[in-house]
Amino acid sequence: MELLRTALVIGLATIGAGLLLIAAVGTLRLPDLFLRMSATSKASSLGASCLLVALAVASTDVGIAVRALAGATFLLLTTPVGAHMIGRAAYLSDTPLWKGTVRDDLRGCYDPDTRTLAAHPPAKTPDA
Repeated sequence: MELLRTALVIGLATIGAGLLLIAAVGTLRLPDLFLRMSATSKASSLGASCLLVALAVASTDVGIAVRALAGATFLLLTTPVGAHMIGRAAYLSDTPLWKGTVRDDLRGCYDPDTRTLAAHPPAKTPDA
C-alpha cells in the first residue's frame, strides 16, 4: 500500500512539475498577452493543483491534506475567472493582438466610448 501511495505522489508531482514547465515556456514563447494568459492560466493552475493533490496524498496529517485539497479547489475555481477578467480588461484597453491573429470575435461587440457591450453586436457568421 505504501508503494502505491509513493508511486501516486511521484506521478502527481511529475505531472504537476511538467505542467508548470509548460506554463513557463508558454509565457516566454507565445507572441501576445492573450495567448500567454491562456497557457499560463490553464497549465499553471492544473500543475499547482497536481502538486497540492500530491501533498494531500503524501501527508499523514488530515488537516494538511484538507488544506491542500481546498487550495487546489480554490485554484481550479478562481484562475479561469481571473484570467477572463484580465483578458477582458486588456482587450478593452486596446492591447494589441498578435499580427498573425486570424479572427477577432469581439470586434464590434463593445461600444468604444463607454467600453460596455454594444446595444446590437454584429451578427456572427458561421465559418465556411
